[in-house]
Amino acid sequence: MDGATDPGFFAPALWHRPGRGPRYQQLHDHIAAAIRDGRLADGAQLPPERELAELAQVSRVTVRRAITKLVAAGQVDQRRGAGSFVRRGSVKLEHTLSTLTSFTEYMRARGLTSTSQVLARGLFPPAPDETVALGLATSARVARIERLRSADGVPMALERSSLPADILPDPDLVDLSLYTVLRAAGTAPHRALQRISAVNLAAREAERMALPEGAAALLIERTGYLASGRPIEFTRGLYRPDIYDFVAELRLEDT
Repeated sequence: MDGATDPGFFAPALWHRPGRGPRYQQLHDHIAAAIRDGRLADGAQLPPERELAELAQVSRVTVRRAITKLVAAGQVDQRRGAGSFVRRGSVKLEHTLSTLTSFTEYMRARGLTSTSQVLARGLFPPAPDETVALGLATSARVARIERLRSADGVPMALERSSLPADILPDPDLVDLSLYTVLRAAGTAPHRALQRISAVNLAAREAERMALPEGAAALLIERTGYLASGRPIEFTRGLYRPDIYDFVAELRLEDT
C-alpha cells in the first residue's frame, strides 16, 4: 500500500516529537522524507486538507503550512479542483546567462515540449518602464505580449514582452516563439542585458503558475538590442525557482 493511501502513515506517533519544532515543520519533514525515499510514489495524491488534518490530528492551518512548503520546494503539485500530488525526482533546468536563446529553443534543446498560452497582446501606449527601457517617446506605441510559458505541461514562467510598434507591428504574428518572428523580419536582438532579483508571487501570478500565493520566484528583466545599439525588446519574466536555475560563467580578469 502506498503511504498516501495508508491512513496510519500520517498518525502523529510516526512524525511528531515534542520539543523538536513546530508541528507543521515536523509534518512537512515527514512527508518530504517519504517522497525522497519512495514511500510516497510519484504522482500519488495526498488526502484532502480536511482529511489529512484529521489523520495527523492537527489543525487545517498546520496542514496548509506544511503542504505550502512542499509545493514551494517542488515536491508537491497543487492542481486547482483536483488536489495535491507528489512530484518526486524533479530535475532543475539550468539556463546559461551567456547565450541569448528563446524559451522555445531552450526547451526543445532539452527534449521538452514547450507551449505558450497568450494572456494578452496588442498595441498600447507605453508604460513608464517600457518608455525607459526602449527609449520611446510617450506618444509612441508598443507591441505587448503576455504569455504563460510551460514545458511538458508544467507552468514555468510568466513573461511580458514589449517591443516598439515598428519592430513588431502585428503582435498576432507571435504564437509560440517571439524570436522566430523577429529573425524572419531581420530584427532579432543581437545582445541583451538581464537583471535578476528574487520576488514573492502575488495571488494572480501564483495561481497561473500553480504555486501558493507568496511563493518565491525569480524576476528577470531583459533588454535586447540590435547590432546598432537600439533597444528593441523589453521582457519581464517570472520564473519558478524550484525547477529553473540560471547559471553564469565568471572569469578572473588579468590585472
